[in-house]
Parts: sequence; C-alpha cells; structure tokens
Amino acid sequence: MAVPARSPARPPSASILWVAGRGSGPVPRPGNAGTQIEEAGFSLIEALVALAVLAIATVGLIRAVESHIDSTRAMERRAAAMWVAENRLAEIQLADPAANASETDLLGQQWKVEIARTRTEDAGIDKVRIQVFAAGERSPLASLDGFVEGSRI
Repeated sequence: MAVPARSPARPPSASILWVAGRGSGPVPRPGNAGTQIEEAGFSLIEALVALAVLAIATVGLIRAVESHIDSTRAMERRAAAMWVAENRLAEIQLADPAANASETDLLGQQWKVEIARTRTEDAGIDKVRIQVFAAGERSPLASLDGFVEGSRI
C-alpha cells in the first residue's frame, strides 16, 4: 500500500505567510485577497540612519576644511610679515630714509615694525633685529636678524 505524500511541516509562527511549493517569490499577505507585496529597497528607518551618518560626517568635514582655511590665512599673514622684515632690512642696508619709519603698508594691511640694533665685536658691523607686528597685535608675526655696516641707520 502506498503512503500518501505529506507536505512539509509548517513552522507554527509563520503558518499564515507560508506557501507550500513556492520559492522565494512574493508572499500573499493576510487580509489582502489576491494582492502581493514584494519586499525590496530600504525602510524609512534605514534611510534616516544613513542620512544621520552622512550629516555627522559632513559636520566633521566642514570643521576640517575651516581649520585648513584658518591655518592657510595664518601662513599668508606670516609670509607677508616676513616680506615686510626683508624689505626693511634691504632699506637699512641701502641707507634709505624710509628705513626709519615705524609703520608700513603691504598687501592692503598695516604693519608695525620695530628695529633693535646692537654692536658686534667688529666695529664696522652691527646686528639688526627686525620684528614685524600686525596692526593692533602684541606678538610679532615675523622676526629677522641681519647685519649692516656700523655707520648705517
């Protein structure tokens, strides 16, 4: 006598959604007679989490870019201050009357220049220290040491 074919056992918790003989296709939902819903794509929660991660990463990127811009501006100011100091040393070496001015203008910015002169062991040579400050600041942005003839300044 032949034993009747049995269908595979259904899991008790998923018996409503289980369809015998179907592979991984659309599953009919209870209460929606004849309609089928395919589960594909992202859920709303997944999309919100992805957006939150992108927002946090963007904030970090913006802070890094701002920091880079600030450091670039500071380097630009220090370079301009060094140009002022080098120009002033050249003016001193050429005995230019403009070398005695305490303020100058370069690249549209006012600069304060302080010159300190000290004697060296050689009577014909003096050491000159030039410090350049941005207008209204107390710490120098550039400091340059050089040597000039003792009779100049």
